[in-house]
Amino acid sequence: MDMSTFYVSMKQLQKEFNLEGVYEPEDIERRQVHCTDVNRPGLPIVGFFDYFERERLQILGRVEYTYLEGKTAEERIQIFDRLLSFKEPAVIVTRELPVFPELIEAARKYEVPIYRTKNSTSRFMAAVISYLSVELAPRITRHGVLVEVYGEGVLILGESGVGKSETAVELVKRGHRLVADDAVEIKRVSDKSLVGSSPEIIRHFIELRGIGIIDVRRIFGMGAVKPTEKIDMVIALEAWNEKKHYDRLGLVTEYTDILGIQIPSLTIPVRPGRNLAVVVEVAAMNNRQKKMGFNPAQELNDRLMEKMSAEEQL
Repeated sequence: MDMSTFYVSMKQLQKEFNLEGVYEPEDIERRQVHCTDVNRPGLPIVGFFDYFERERLQILGRVEYTYLEGKTAEERIQIFDRLLSFKEPAVIVTRELPVFPELIEAARKYEVPIYRTKNSTSRFMAAVISYLSVELAPRITRHGVLVEVYGEGVLILGESGVGKSETAVELVKRGHRLVADDAVEIKRVSDKSLVGSSPEIIRHFIELRGIGIIDVRRIFGMGAVKPTEKIDMVIALEAWNEKKHYDRLGLVTEYTDILGIQIPSLTIPVRPGRNLAVVVEVAAMNNRQKKMGFNPAQELNDRLMEKMSAEEQL
């Protein structure tokens, strides 16, 4: 998915990091950031612009400032004029360093926002990259329920009416937390992790057939909900099919591909009498156990193989 379809406004970024506005053009409300990377323009300052990424935020720290401080005003005018002619999203000065008048002059000429922060350069860059990686992450929306069970983010999928929401309510009653019902917004925040959340308009609400809409936060309290959660496993609920073979050992781990990341998954058959909340709890604990290096199915298989091997030697 093209990350350019998502953006963070400069005003949103300013508010998030408490940036001091040194210069803002008139259309600042429409200015957007589309790139997760940032740049310290050390080489561009000395005149090397090959592979210069104009869509990145430009960060001026102590090293750049010290170099520029040794230049004459005329030299700084030429440097900033060429640098800001690419019309970057913004230039941010760190460590609350003084802003060169020549930088402000070039910013007004090319209408490039200038901000300043008290934070150190490395810490600020790390925080901004982390924030942008989440906000600009590729994403999809899946029909399902996301709950946190024993610290594991469990995405419950299945056809409409199979019992996803009822299972979520039972899990909440048992002390677990609801993240999203009906629509789950999933973001790929790194090469290894997915984070799910609920669309704001339906956040904390669950639809129960025969009852209607309930507000989980108001009924069960603030401890029963969570805004976001990493997705650790997928559980697909489906109506019990007598002709279908269901895995009874779990030796082979199945995976579901979501945004290019393989997530461990299970298919749970549903029929009257099964306590799905307990099944989901056990599945979550078992998945956590596997991540800690213990696979009960493999342990049982190893014991059986040892037993068979010992009998053959008799």
